Amino acid sequence: MIDTYIKNNYDEMKKILRDLCLIPAPSHHEEKRAEYCKKWFESIGAEGVYIDSAKNVVFPLNCDGSNEITVFVAHTDTVFPDTEPMPYYEENGRAYSPGVGDDTASVVVLMMCAKYLVENGITPDKGVLFVCNSCEEGLGNLKGVKQIMADFSGRVKQFVSFDANIGHMHPDCVGSSRYEVAVKCEGGHSLYEFGKENAIRKLSEIVTEIYNIKVPDKEGKKTTYNVGIIEGGTSVNTIAQSAKMLCEYRSDDAECLEIMRDKFVKIFENAKCDEAEIEVKIIGERPCSNVDEAKQTGLVKKCENAMMRVTKETVNHQNASTDCNVPASMGIPSVCIGVFKGGGMHTREEYIELDSLKPGLEIGINTVLDLTAKD
Repeated sequence: MIDTYIKNNYDEMKKILRDLCLIPAPSHHEEKRAEYCKKWFESIGAEGVYIDSAKNVVFPLNCDGSNEITVFVAHTDTVFPDTEPMPYYEENGRAYSPGVGDDTASVVVLMMCAKYLVENGITPDKGVLFVCNSCEEGLGNLKGVKQIMADFSGRVKQFVSFDANIGHMHPDCVGSSRYEVAVKCEGGHSLYEFGKENAIRKLSEIVTEIYNIKVPDKEGKKTTYNVGIIEGGTSVNTIAQSAKMLCEYRSDDAECLEIMRDKFVKIFENAKCDEAEIEVKIIGERPCSNVDEAKQTGLVKKCENAMMRVTKETVNHQNASTDCNVPASMGIPSVCIGVFKGGGMHTREEYIELDSLKPGLEIGINTVLDLTAKD
């Protein structure tokens, strides 16, 4: 029955993919994609679909009165800031478009999983929440999932995100903290006022200190840091009055995150001086996991089995920062799985293999059915 469903709906999947890719959706501005998804859900007979205050599209299925809801999400936002339609084209079995894989293809799979349940009259006993969620990327800071977990507080049993390549799974969470650091000085003419503090020089000093950090060395754990954006100055012959950067640290271990926090705070504090004003803002925080190991292992195994029945291959495990960070930090078993094949993620040459939507949908349906089956 699943094979027939996939065959009959393959063309629709490609149409939805194309339609969504042509709708720009930078984080915090997903409203047009949200409206498209809501109308589509309603067109297939889904009831109770709504768009919440965070621009999530929410389809609750038999969730009334349930305190054991299974949540399935795929995020509608992309890393690209464009507010005009993105390019989309198909060539040699591939679909090319910025954001087509991360995470638009997964949104398509999520929607078609929901349609499978609606079309076949399948109503899970303990409730399912299908969410096309907002603000997963970058400075979206997981706003969409935070809203879902607040609205359904105490009612979520397990959480699955579709957001990776087929054959890959993110079973644990990488936490992070992100900062905006701004330096302001008096500045002046590069010749006549030579010797005054330069905001770019001061910011460079901070960057140098960050890159001298020795990250915690904890077996089986990974900790990193990065300076991703630097901007500032006025002209080549001006002592810079202002400069700004965005930086972060990451780890899949809570203790290591705390160590990095202390190191960054110390660097910021030591940089203070009379000649410059330094302003530090936290612009994003993603927590690590706090899930009971046995419960998390149980969910991982179920998702692995659902994937391996399709791929017949061992699933690759790699920790990552995803929508799962929020529920996992609350002790709720959470896993991110892959439902498409593609490449060029976070580049404007991003693509997916169109035929991968078929096994991706089969994996998605298997996962939904397995996780909502009667105990």
